[in-house]
Amino acid sequence: MDFAHPAVIGSVVALVAGLGALFGLRWWRQRQRPSIESALRAIGVEHLRDVLVPDGMGGEIHVEHLILTARGIVVVDVKRYQGVIFASDRMDQWTSIGPDGRSTFQNPIGTLYDRVAAVRQLVRDVDVAGFVLFPPAADFSKGQPKDVVLPDDLVERYAKPEREQIGKLNDAFAPHWEKIRQAVRPASD
Repeated sequence: MDFAHPAVIGSVVALVAGLGALFGLRWWRQRQRPSIESALRAIGVEHLRDVLVPDGMGGEIHVEHLILTARGIVVVDVKRYQGVIFASDRMDQWTSIGPDGRSTFQNPIGTLYDRVAAVRQLVRDVDVAGFVLFPPAADFSKGQPKDVVLPDDLVERYAKPEREQIGKLNDAFAPHWEKIRQAVRPASD
């Protein structure tokens, strides 16, 4: 085979250009996805970070993000693992294979449910949901547990309302949010 033949050179150039376009598109899509921080800002009407919530049994439980949204209160635990994540609700250990190599970490779902339960016992009349939030570079192609979200999933589920609706929400949720604010304390104390 003559590698200097114009048809072969043209095919190689086309292949390289196609691969470059594919990687360029993937990079552009990654840049368009919301980051963890921008997703948290995008959904929250009010936001408490790193607080201790009474657990209902005389103790306290740490909550990383407690967010008042248009649909109620959301508890968010952030995990910053990137790459392919092997996870399921029933696995004790989850595995991440990413740019920093392979690592395993404890399944965060059980702890998330404890945090949600602590918040629910404070405000029984308000919808309280909880999620484990991973960065956009996390890949759950082998299966994503139901309470695990990426930033764009979170923004889609809990889009912040328009300004005129925020006043109505504040009126509806103000007593409940104030009850939470009075019950929690900063985790750094």
